[in-house]
Amino acid sequence: MLEKLLSLDIELFVFLNGLGSKGYDGLWIFITKQSNWIPLFVLLLYVIFKKLGAKQTLYLLFFVAILVTFTDQMTNVFKNGFERLRPCNNPEINSFIRVVQVRRSFSFFSGHASNSMAVATLIYFTLRSHFKYFSLLFLWPLVFAYSRIYLGLHYPLDILSGYLFGFTFGFLMYKIYKTAQKRYFPLPVRD
Repeated sequence: MLEKLLSLDIELFVFLNGLGSKGYDGLWIFITKQSNWIPLFVLLLYVIFKKLGAKQTLYLLFFVAILVTFTDQMTNVFKNGFERLRPCNNPEINSFIRVVQVRRSFSFFSGHASNSMAVATLIYFTLRSHFKYFSLLFLWPLVFAYSRIYLGLHYPLDILSGYLFGFTFGFLMYKIYKTAQKRYFPLPVRD
């Protein structure tokens, strides 16, 4: 069963990776670089500040920092535990796939997917009552993580597992954040 799943994962990767073309490589290299998302992060920070105020924003950022540290470190634990070769390093397929970037670390699961989904989940649940279409925030982890398939760095299962891990721990951190907020730093009562 696991072999069949991994085989399907590779087939889906080859298909999705093959959709790329040289003309778009620069765009996807730009998308995959975390620092290029700073304008989105600044916009989110501004929105959080406007809705929650300075003190609550600092509390939320503290929980975001804990969450990113946790998901990032757990990603490394899984990668080093499973030692799944990245597509770009897999000798069975790297001769015929599009390899745009190469990394020497392992593949399972994607840190880009887990970190971005975890943060998006925490922020979404925190601010969803303030915005009608705030679920559009999840486009960020979708596009961000797809770049890893495009570049030849992750299989779809790496991305989906990262999403699941990130969503799960992003939601758990949201619950911890809300519990701590009620107890230690309650929202001010508005008249």
